[in-house]
Amino acid sequence: FPPYFVAGAIFSGFAMVVTLLVPARELFGLKHLITIRHLENMNKVIVATGTMVGFAYGIEFFIAWYGGNEYEGFAFINRAFGNYAWAYWTMVSCNVIAPQFFWFKKIRTSPWLMVIVCIFVNIGMWFERFVITVTSLSRDFLPSSWGYFKPTAVDVMMFIGSFGLFFTLFLLFCRFMPMVAIAEVKGVLPMPHHDDHGTGHASH
Repeated sequence: FPPYFVAGAIFSGFAMVVTLLVPARELFGLKHLITIRHLENMNKVIVATGTMVGFAYGIEFFIAWYGGNEYEGFAFINRAFGNYAWAYWTMVSCNVIAPQFFWFKKIRTSPWLMVIVCIFVNIGMWFERFVITVTSLSRDFLPSSWGYFKPTAVDVMMFIGSFGLFFTLFLLFCRFMPMVAIAEVKGVLPMPHHDDHGTGHASH
């Protein structure tokens, strides 16, 4: 349902931003612009949306049971206890349990600890796509079409290559585009002080 996907998009988006922002903040000397307070507020959003995503996971099972649809019920039971149970519980652990560490202020305000938690969130969101796609296709309506997905060398290389493409584009952006929006920063900077004494002396 729509709120689930909106919460998931915000959840994964904030986690990816924190994952990239903390190293960029260290490497490019942006600590005076991107403060711990900014990162802490982002982590609060992550724990809130992560809790929403966990609630949505539970609601999915409830609706499958309450609806009484035999096929839908089998699909969700197969996700949690079938051949791909390892992928499902990896998804739940990374997306629901890992963000709960942000309830602790020490983790929420420690740059490298928050990066570790956000990497787990990124892994969990990748597994969510894997679970939705692969488990649904591995158990079709016809038992004769059932199977178990095994990635080929091409699949693995394309997956690794996607990381290379992403980080290449990210570094090119950091090199040629402004990393911080000047218009937004200008509004919170202190106003400059004018030298009225020199102006008054010139008028005489």
